[in-house]
Amino acid sequence: MNLLIRNAKIISRDKALHGKTKDILIKNGVIEKIATRISDNQAKIVSSPNLHISIGWMDIGTQIGEPGFEHRETIRSVSKAAASGGFTAIAPFPNTYPTVDGKSGVQYVLNNSTRELVDFLPIGAATKNTEGKELTEMVDMSEAGAVAFSDGKYSIQNSGMLLRALQYSRSTGKKIIQNSYDKSLDHCGTVHEGKTSVTLGMEGIPSLSEYVPLKRDIELAEYAESSIIIHLLSTAKSVGLVEQANKNVFATVGYQNLIHSDEDLIDFDVNLKVFPPLRETTDKEALVNAIKKGIINAICTNHIPWDDESKKLEFSYAEYGAIGLETCYAALNTHLSKTLSQKVIVERLAYGPREILDLDIPEIKIGSKANLCLFDPSSEWEFTKKDIQSVSSNSPYVKSKFTGRVLGVINGRQSHLI
Repeated sequence: MNLLIRNAKIISRDKALHGKTKDILIKNGVIEKIATRISDNQAKIVSSPNLHISIGWMDIGTQIGEPGFEHRETIRSVSKAAASGGFTAIAPFPNTYPTVDGKSGVQYVLNNSTRELVDFLPIGAATKNTEGKELTEMVDMSEAGAVAFSDGKYSIQNSGMLLRALQYSRSTGKKIIQNSYDKSLDHCGTVHEGKTSVTLGMEGIPSLSEYVPLKRDIELAEYAESSIIIHLLSTAKSVGLVEQANKNVFATVGYQNLIHSDEDLIDFDVNLKVFPPLRETTDKEALVNAIKKGIINAICTNHIPWDDESKKLEFSYAEYGAIGLETCYAALNTHLSKTLSQKVIVERLAYGPREILDLDIPEIKIGSKANLCLFDPSSEWEFTKKDIQSVSSNSPYVKSKFTGRVLGVINGRQSHLI
């Protein structure tokens, strides 16, 4: 189907197009024409009162469920959820069953996602079974299509193991993604350690549990002369460490940590029990400022689907995590539109993730494959259970009213438009 996108404000790194309102004609999945006014009676018209367009967004560290946990998420369902949220690519973590820790695991994800609208770019495990004890065959996985290596939601606790992983990954040209977290310092807590944890009467997770291992991880990367992506920063001190590090240290943040603080847990909403935990307001403000300054390179959805049996429990016993693909942009725009421009949001959702993984970046230009996200920053809507495409429904935003909505994505010949 040919598409004619009408009167879309372009958000792009291309200075010649950025901020301009144009018509864009797409034929057979390729951008054929960009002009102030285009006429084509054969094309389907796509329009909205305040239509914006950018390259498609990308998420790093998505939990996909399949294989092994299809009751939480499948490749098909996570693709639908991602497309609904404006993403045309995801780099899923290896925490499936079996773990994606070899060539066959990488091939499974790639082979079973070939027909999906969203591109799947698997991240291979850094250690076997993500147990932190033995390195995987990174070269084989790299050749099979892995774009990076990580133990995903698990942090590599052993310094020697992380050092060897950094040294080995360098030979593949792919980066290690590390969740900097010292489990021995978390006091078996469930929320951030501070005034709110005391008020709630709950054990707290100190900022120290992130700050101390982060300092180690940065030092190891510099010693190994290797690049590292620190995944999901949550504290102001962590931002300071990354800012002082060399150019081979990159960072991401989950959008929940940009718009919420631990004070939002006063009602014990288990779907706001995420990891890393929501920190103090000062931490949240430091993270937002780091996004503006480019210290943090990418915003992630921290999409972790859980079945009801894992989440509908008392707060202390509920698992960490929430689904996040479908509401990422809407929540960011609703809560931070006065702080973060559309250009900055797009930069951290679309360009930053691909850049730190050394991936090709799509372009909005004639002759290029259409890889696009369409959104309306002023559209007001309510997120309901009917909007959830994921198998799981552990979202803190059901019945939330948002300003800013994704209207669709286009990826080559495939598209999803509401």
